[in-house]
Amino acid sequence: MNPRPTFALTLIALALVACGGSEAPVTTAGQPPATSAPPPVPREALEPDTANATIERAAPPTLRPLALGRFEPGNPVAEAMTGVVEIEDGRITGANGASFLTERVAIVRGGDEFAAGQRYADVMMMDAGQPVELRRVIDESRPTTRPDNAFCGRNATGYLALASYIEGDYRLVKLLALEGGGIPAATATDTALCASTFYLAKP
Repeated sequence: MNPRPTFALTLIALALVACGGSEAPVTTAGQPPATSAPPPVPREALEPDTANATIERAAPPTLRPLALGRFEPGNPVAEAMTGVVEIEDGRITGANGASFLTERVAIVRGGDEFAAGQRYADVMMMDAGQPVELRRVIDESRPTTRPDNAFCGRNATGYLALASYIEGDYRLVKLLALEGGGIPAATATDTALCASTFYLAKP
């Protein structure tokens, strides 16, 4: 047997190791070869797209009217200013042609002030806890017979405040007419009282 071929193969193997050759990876019997983990999912993909997502907002609370229907004048002021009055959701109309297109803006309390030192309860002669419906006057038509006989005279009516409750055999509607463009409040600077009156109807 010639030992030279074996010796030659041994020299070749040593030469390969010396030159930086590497051995094949060793695997354990019965186990699959190791693989690298997938890259992590970008954070942006896990968060909602606020630019395209639908944003749901709660609807503002609905202000319910405190008085609706037909009411008779309860004193000479109401008779002169409107006569019989029809109170609707967005309009108040008098038998004498006076008409007010209104927008309901707030429900306040009798103890609240519509101007500095002036409370609804004191002028309307009712309990401080009584709810008061505040309406902005968007458009006003004066009485057809006596145009100057309006709530605020020759000036425009800015707001109407309404309170309604049962007293004896009648449902009363107390009404305040206010002049001024700003919302009536304790800090209001241009709110002035024009008229205070009341109406009534059988409940």
